[in-house]
Amino acid sequence: MTTYIALLRGINVSGHNPIKMETLKTLFESLGFSQVRTYIQSGNVVFESAEKDASALKAAIEAQIKQQFDFEVAVMLRTATEWHQIMSKNPFQSAADADGTKVHIVFFSQAPDAALVEQLSALPFDNDEFTVIDREMYLHCPNGYGRDKAVESFY
Repeated sequence: MTTYIALLRGINVSGHNPIKMETLKTLFESLGFSQVRTYIQSGNVVFESAEKDASALKAAIEAQIKQQFDFEVAVMLRTATEWHQIMSKNPFQSAADADGTKVHIVFFSQAPDAALVEQLSALPFDNDEFTVIDREMYLHCPNGYGRDKAVESFY
């Protein structure tokens, strides 16, 4: 069995796309997943599956949410092993150790276009710093995440 972490984008945000975590847990269990755990109202789910094809799992989760709730949700899916690797690659670890509220990771379903990242890198972002590695953007936002211009550029 492989442990997966599913990050559901855009649910339970300002009253939009509401899904109760108990209902989400039941949905994941209905897909045959085991050891399903949710985290507050975040849309983050940890579960186990024998399925090794992450793309198939992602598609199944997104389709089941669409069928049950009639709205689309993007799912970012990582294995527990990938999660640990992502954490170990954090280029801003010393800043995170100093103040964990100023360092963040943005998860993408696929690696962003290199040309877009290059264009973004050329823009001034005050004190904010970012690095894209694979399907993640690591951010150091000394002034706070809500004011980060790099994040806004990707949405």
